[in-house]
Amino acid sequence: MNGVDELEVMIELSKRRGFFWPSFSIYGGSAGFNDYGPLGSILKSRIYQEWKNEFTRIGAIEIDSPNLTPEAVLKASGHVDKFIDMAITCSKCKTRYKLENIIESNGGSKIPETLEEAKAIVENGNFKCQKCGTVLTDPYEFHLMFETRSGNETMYLRPETAQGIFVNFKLLLNYNRGKLPMIVIQQGKGFRNEISPRQGIIRQKEFNMAEAEVFLEPDSQDNFIPRDENQITLHDMYSREHKITLLNAVKSHIIGSNDHAFFMETVYRLAIKIGISKERLRFRQHRKDELAHYSKECWDLEVRINDSWLEIAGIADRGTYDLSRHIRESGQNLFYEGEKIARVLEPSIGMDRMIAAAIISNMKKRENEYSYLTFPSEMAPYRVAILPLQKKDGLLEKAKEIFAKIQEIEPYSVFDESGAIGRRYARQDEIGTPFCITVDYDTLERDVVTIRERNSMKQIREVKVDTIVNYPVFLKNPVLDEFKKMNLN
Repeated sequence: MNGVDELEVMIELSKRRGFFWPSFSIYGGSAGFNDYGPLGSILKSRIYQEWKNEFTRIGAIEIDSPNLTPEAVLKASGHVDKFIDMAITCSKCKTRYKLENIIESNGGSKIPETLEEAKAIVENGNFKCQKCGTVLTDPYEFHLMFETRSGNETMYLRPETAQGIFVNFKLLLNYNRGKLPMIVIQQGKGFRNEISPRQGIIRQKEFNMAEAEVFLEPDSQDNFIPRDENQITLHDMYSREHKITLLNAVKSHIIGSNDHAFFMETVYRLAIKIGISKERLRFRQHRKDELAHYSKECWDLEVRINDSWLEIAGIADRGTYDLSRHIRESGQNLFYEGEKIARVLEPSIGMDRMIAAAIISNMKKRENEYSYLTFPSEMAPYRVAILPLQKKDGLLEKAKEIFAKIQEIEPYSVFDESGAIGRRYARQDEIGTPFCITVDYDTLERDVVTIRERNSMKQIREVKVDTIVNYPVFLKNPVLDEFKKMNLN
């Protein structure tokens, strides 16, 4: 996809083909909100399930807590006082900007931590409005949580799912028979009153998250050991790049612990499984001045889109910050084994960004300019399409009969009868369907079909219908061995 804006192509494709589109569009839309369409909903479910599988394999337990959170909880966590961005508004056209973005677009890198620092940077920066050219002045603190009320109680839409896990620590520890390590996962919505929501599902006010809180003994470092021996690109806090295995990165004191490296590996493996290419991925370590108020060490998994890097996940060492704060503010016993306080590692995934990165990484074009998506078969929204060659001479009825049988073993299959067969192939390619089964006149005569593979466009003819419909999972059909012989998988 050289020479094009990958984000623009992804957004256009997603709207046209039903991955996602702007919410409330018949009323003009509302910035920062998007709906997942039929294909996007399936893709999101697949990625969530793969994420859940990764963590369940290592003993994770799952909870589901409310979106609305009492003020006391988020006061204790520090979000009420510290979950803010510095903003600046043009005095003429009233366009509001995130100050950090204005600073970066003018070649700066210093992120102001206080309002006084922000004022000093603006005073010396001569920053101008990107729309009307007016000089920008008077930065201010912009609170990022949505506030509401429940009766007389102040509530907030949660900025993260994590606090719903921390306040349940004691109950979860009892469920886990008092044992650490304990891994608790939660998926769901997060909310952030973004100053400048943009780029489709990349930066939204309501977003999907998949978070894990890993509770560990305070002084332990080797509960989990990374296993992958492949080299990964690491960009440390001093802007030095390393091509190194995660295990060796711990030994070289680039990463703080084996535990941290292990969950970096877990998140990285998920990105690869959903089809994001290794060449697009790197881990970047947070500088000291950009760490969240609760974090001691954090590595972001980033994906290269166009010429920029986009964070899609973060693996943070939250230390004992959260439990300590909740113990102090609630007065409740969130200790274990007497008065020990567990430390926490948090692998957190921005699911919407992960989805966008998967679509972009899998976008390809053929020589004839037709586009197609190379999703791994396990991730593709539809895994197989049934196409009658024509609608006449009994082909349509025969195709529907075969489709009904395939749906019993592969529910995520689709029937496509509209248009020329070449156009239907192209349509299925564009949404990432790995295989198309064509029902033609040979099907009527000899009960055989043609299977076409998406990436290569090669076909296997004379495949017995019974070969396809008599196995429990289409993707494991023996007929696919033919594709392996052609080096397609």
